[in-house]
Amino acid sequence: MRNRALANLSSYRSIALCLLLVSVAAAAPIQAHAQDGNGPAVARSGAVLWSDPGDIRARDLFYGPGGKEHLPQLPVKFEKEVPEGSNPKFDVVDGQGKKWRAKVGFEAQPETVAARLLWAVGFAANENYYFPDVVVTDLPPKLHRGQGFVHPGGHVSGVRLQKHAGGKDKGKREGTWAWKHNPFVGTREFNGLRVMMAVISNWDLTTQNTAIREDREGEEVYEVSDVGSSFGKTGRGWHDATSKNNPDGYSKAKFIAKVTPEYVDFSLPTRPPFLFIFDLKMYYEYASAHWIGRHIPRGDVKWVASLLSQLSAQQIRDAFRAAGYTPAQIDEYTAALQDRIAKLNQL
Repeated sequence: MRNRALANLSSYRSIALCLLLVSVAAAAPIQAHAQDGNGPAVARSGAVLWSDPGDIRARDLFYGPGGKEHLPQLPVKFEKEVPEGSNPKFDVVDGQGKKWRAKVGFEAQPETVAARLLWAVGFAANENYYFPDVVVTDLPPKLHRGQGFVHPGGHVSGVRLQKHAGGKDKGKREGTWAWKHNPFVGTREFNGLRVMMAVISNWDLTTQNTAIREDREGEEVYEVSDVGSSFGKTGRGWHDATSKNNPDGYSKAKFIAKVTPEYVDFSLPTRPPFLFIFDLKMYYEYASAHWIGRHIPRGDVKWVASLLSQLSAQQIRDAFRAAGYTPAQIDEYTAALQDRIAKLNQL
């Protein structure tokens, strides 16, 4: 009995130590970035995080970065499934021979909107298009993931088609970048990207969701390549239906946590539920991103607000309309997003 008690005590101590290490690691970046302020526009020659969007009021948020001219030519032909990621994905080829990555599930709609908003204010974003229904030829008898979205005649419902990373019109993916360590840490642009993650409520801020691509001019473009965990609550929950693509959750979520004369703390990303501690690697990964929405220089927040405030209500509605939301959902999302922009402008 005594040995069992000692063993239990040892287990509790181990768990407590793990929790302490996670908490310390999660808090450390906040201290490390406490002196971040307005930095140079570009931290290193040849590396780009943000580009001047020009006339934001003229940007077409219905068709987004790719424009109407880059719309995929339907139907598409199935190539292969993609096992990575939390949502079902597979590669297809359209009628013009262009490759696209199809995604179905909770992330298809919010990612379509998030990419358009990032692009609208000057950040790099993927070319993607949402279709309520797409005919996919040469589908296998059964998909390993996403079979529930497949219907008779090769119809697949709720599909986001994104320009394939290996396509001729999209820069080759050279690697990923870390939020803690990249050429832009401390710059206005990097802090602005942190603000945008809070605005769209994208909490899945891991290295695997970033990309470095070489553009046609040979510059390295840094982007958040997967923004599907957006427009829901402020952190990972027990189920995707609440933590992403959730109009009610997005509308009611707390946006700004704290304001000081120098800095702004946002309520995103929140730490995952405590019981996720039993998957220590995953818990640490998400808990250590807690700093990204904290201690952002107030001047940099206001800079992003000045960009977002140039968007009209119709442009915002167009972004959600492009993702196939219902009129009621478009109204709710548009009102919530405009409220967040207004809060930024009040700082």
